[in-house]
Amino acid sequence: MLHLHHSWTPNIDRLAEDGVKLTQHISAASLCTPSRAAFLTGRYPVRSGMVSSIGYRVLQWTGASGGLPTNETTFAKILKEKGYATGLIGKWHLGLNCESASDHCHHPLHHGFDHFYGMPFSLMGDCAHWELSEKRVNLEQKLNFLFQVLALVALTLVAGKLTHLIPVSWTPVIWSALWAVLLLAGSYFVGALIVHADCLLMRNHTITEQPMRFQKTTPLILQEVASFLKRNKHGPFLLFVSFLHVHIPLITMETFLGKSLHGLYGDNVEEMDWMVGGKGMGGWEGGIRVPGIFRWPGVLPAGQVIGEPTSLMDVFPTVVQLAGGEVPQDRVIDGQDLLPLLLGTAQHSDHEFLMHYCEGFLHAARWHQRDRTTWKVHFVTPVFQPEGAGACYGRKVCPCFGEKVLHHDPPLLFDLSRDPSETHVLTPASEPVFYQVMERVQRAVREHQRTLSPVPLQLDRLGNIWRPWLQPCCGPFPLCWCLREDGPQ
Repeated sequence: MLHLHHSWTPNIDRLAEDGVKLTQHISAASLCTPSRAAFLTGRYPVRSGMVSSIGYRVLQWTGASGGLPTNETTFAKILKEKGYATGLIGKWHLGLNCESASDHCHHPLHHGFDHFYGMPFSLMGDCAHWELSEKRVNLEQKLNFLFQVLALVALTLVAGKLTHLIPVSWTPVIWSALWAVLLLAGSYFVGALIVHADCLLMRNHTITEQPMRFQKTTPLILQEVASFLKRNKHGPFLLFVSFLHVHIPLITMETFLGKSLHGLYGDNVEEMDWMVGGKGMGGWEGGIRVPGIFRWPGVLPAGQVIGEPTSLMDVFPTVVQLAGGEVPQDRVIDGQDLLPLLLGTAQHSDHEFLMHYCEGFLHAARWHQRDRTTWKVHFVTPVFQPEGAGACYGRKVCPCFGEKVLHHDPPLLFDLSRDPSETHVLTPASEPVFYQVMERVQRAVREHQRTLSPVPLQLDRLGNIWRPWLQPCCGPFPLCWCLREDGPQ
């Protein structure tokens, strides 16, 4: 057999070689907004309300009122209190405003970061004209439908007036025709309007580019990183670099276009030097198991591989304790301190159970039975499309509820230690301890659910619709157009 060795990600491979590699590292959600909230707070996103119950999986607009609640505590806030310079460079996507276009109640600078440069929103599929539209196509269809209705009303009124069948003045005719023209124009320009509304760069509280110049974004972010490190290298600092990659519409610098063997996606991966798995797949491993690398030369052993379950939520208590801070005692923190595991002083993860949510719905749970195996139980799974596929193609992400999910009774059981790709469903006939595993996992789920408190859901409709008065704009609204700098300050 011929083996061709070509590393897509040489720099990340080198990080893994020099550091500790976590092979069961789990994200708290399979999509951006909730997983980021969990990462920064060390808590399941359902605790902070950073979930939806109606299908709005992430924040949909920069000008929406939902976002990371101000009473949540991020690790950046604790480190700032301990004297660290704190910076976030790249993507935020955890909200911006509450009541006005400049209150910035959800802004990174209100959540413990001294410095922010990047996108307050996300590089979603409408920042460039992309066939997998996240909003544009739906809005175009709605506006076109309303145009057709109003155009039909206008024509009916004109015909009725001219034939004297409808006793009406010209005023409603003119207004319905005018609104029809406006709706038609809106459907034509909606793509450009979305780009101006969402695809912008900010430095701290100031908009620097609206809309973004995508070909310049990557070098601007790298310059900003270098500038932050140079300014803060003589004191304690925390820098969170949150790449815009790898995200549709896969905007890639010209120097990387066509360079990989794997099309535009491969080009985008090589530009960022990264690789990701599946996305938006409920509780399946393909959407939530992520690469985990910790590198600390001279402290952490190089080349170590840890197969214990760990979570992105673990970054919170680990970083807080390394900085000499205290993990909050007034709320449930779901993350566990990783340091003993990373140093090799502990052999086992402190996560006996991990829950896997899809929006606000619990889809699956895993039980790490020490020295034996890791079980995974699926209570609900999305219906993959087309039939037999391993994901939901033809739609942005898999649904979390409704007709497009299956409720399993008994639940599906997998042995992740032997079957990490979750292809062999275990049954009472094939697995002798099936019922014991189910009983233990379901008891853990009940115990977990007793720790949940009702909170406002930030991603439901009220917090997740576009509000003109919350729209950030660097000119008089709606003339949002500016280019204020070419490099970092």
